[in-house]
Amino acid sequence: MTEQSSAQLDMVLVDYRDQKQAADLLALLDEYARDPCGGGEPLPEICWHELIDRLAAFPGAFSVIAYRGDTPLGLTNCFMGFSTFLCKPLVNIHDVVVSEAARGQGVCTLMMEKVAQEARERGCAKITMEVLEKNHPARAAYRKCGFKPYALDEEFGKAEFWQRYL
Repeated sequence: MTEQSSAQLDMVLVDYRDQKQAADLLALLDEYARDPCGGGEPLPEICWHELIDRLAAFPGAFSVIAYRGDTPLGLTNCFMGFSTFLCKPLVNIHDVVVSEAARGQGVCTLMMEKVAQEARERGCAKITMEVLEKNHPARAAYRKCGFKPYALDEEFGKAEFWQRYL
C-alpha cells in the first residue's frame, strides 16, 4: 500500500475499487466541500452514490490520499489533460484537501510530490491547478511546492481560471 513515506505519512495512489480508500476519498472530499474555500456545503448526494464509479471509469483520473496509519489526512483528485504548446500530456489537480487537524504537517507537500512523481511516470510536461485568490494558506503551500501563477507574457497578465456551467 505504501508508495512514498515520510514521518509516518504514506502517500497512496487510490484504488477506486478498494472500499476503505473509496470511503476515505468521499469523507475527505465532503470535508473540503463543507469548508468555506470548497463552497461551504455538504457534498451533493449524487457524489456519495456515484462519484467513485465515475472516477474509476473516467480515463486519466487518479487520486492520492495521505495516510498516517489508517487515518486519512489529505486528498488530491487529478485528471490528465494535454498541452498543445508542449505537445505532451499534463496533470490538472482538481481538488486538494488537507484535514484541518493535519494542516502545517507537510501533508500537502508530500501529496504534491506524489502527484509530480505520477506525472513524470506518465510523461507529462507540467501540472496545473486552480486556487482561490484569497486562500492565502493554500497559495503559500502551493508556492512552496513550486507552483506559481501562469503567464505566457507578463505584458498580457496572468491567466485566470474561468468556467461556464452547462
